Amino acid sequence: MILSTKIDNFTIRKAKREDVPLVLNFIHRLADYERLSHEVVATEAELERYLFGEAKVAEVVFGYSGEVPVGFALYFYNFSTFLGKPGIYLEDLFILEKERGKGYGKALLTYLAKLAVEKGCGRLEWAVLDWNEPSIEFYKSLGAMMMDEWIVNRLTGDTLVKLSEQF
Repeated sequence: MILSTKIDNFTIRKAKREDVPLVLNFIHRLADYERLSHEVVATEAELERYLFGEAKVAEVVFGYSGEVPVGFALYFYNFSTFLGKPGIYLEDLFILEKERGKGYGKALLTYLAKLAVEKGCGRLEWAVLDWNEPSIEFYKSLGAMMMDEWIVNRLTGDTLVKLSEQF
């Protein structure tokens, strides 16, 4: 399924089994950016198992500029005992460096906010490295709250609904 966005020529598509090499490629690119390449041990076989097999625990969407994949988001569902509702945890969001500043990251987050609202989720959360000031400022501009120590970001309530309505 390909979903149009409000950005000309930018679409979001759910990953398919044959996209596993592309998922791993984006994971490696993200790890390079975060200076954590040495920590990547994921394999295509593991990704296929956990993204598309019986043990499926996460999902991936890609952002495309025309026919070119320029970013991805990997997420899964969690649960808030305090809210008594499920939530979406965004594990990875990455846009190719030359494609940043075009609204693609916001489009992927907006898609996830809309998905969260549609599924009755109470939260959309993610973490950001404390040195990643450009991303921190970007997330704050969306209304995300920085959580102490973990720097977890959360969209909830009216803020989540407001972002979801921008998709």
